[in-house]
Amino acid sequence: MKLNSIILIISCWLTTFTLGHNVLLPAYGRRCFFEKLSKGDEFSVSFQFGDRDPQSSNQLTGDFVLYTPGRTQVLQSIVNQAHGEVTISAPDGGKFEYCFINENSNVQTKDVTFNIHGTVYVNVDDPNNESLDGSVRTLSKLIKEVQNEQSYIVIRERTHRNTAESTNDRVKWWSIFQVGVVVANSLFQIYYLKRFFEVTSYV
Repeated sequence: MKLNSIILIISCWLTTFTLGHNVLLPAYGRRCFFEKLSKGDEFSVSFQFGDRDPQSSNQLTGDFVLYTPGRTQVLQSIVNQAHGEVTISAPDGGKFEYCFINENSNVQTKDVTFNIHGTVYVNVDDPNNESLDGSVRTLSKLIKEVQNEQSYIVIRERTHRNTAESTNDRVKWWSIFQVGVVVANSLFQIYYLKRFFEVTSYV
């Protein structure tokens, strides 16, 4: 019995795929990828746009589009977003193409971190599905959601850290400027008061 359970779990893992990528988007360009799916397969893409410039504190945005096989029509699209997630159930079999688009921006350091994961068709959301197969697939789906959330948090932390460092630099230089003004004002007052108390003698 244990052997059958182990074989079942291993087969579930083999029918679940997960891939993580990070690619640089060219200015006024796009990067496209594809996945070959069978009818009924579940396919998810989660993404986060970022900036490879370590000095940047801006939250960049971009577009995402998912095409049906042969690019006959747009299945899903997201416009001008910093992050997002798309989940579909393949209506037909074939190569589904998805693209990350930077065509409206000349930023050359924009990148996108994305994770794709999918499962050979099984209705994991069916409340009556109490089989070991369904439980393993549900657990796998929840783990992928946690991984995607962690990837999102890492990129947000990088953006916020850059913002904090930029603010600290500005505060530092403003403080130095204030100290300079105070020192200059003190020297001027000393010089002025010294002249005020000088005694001028006339012959």
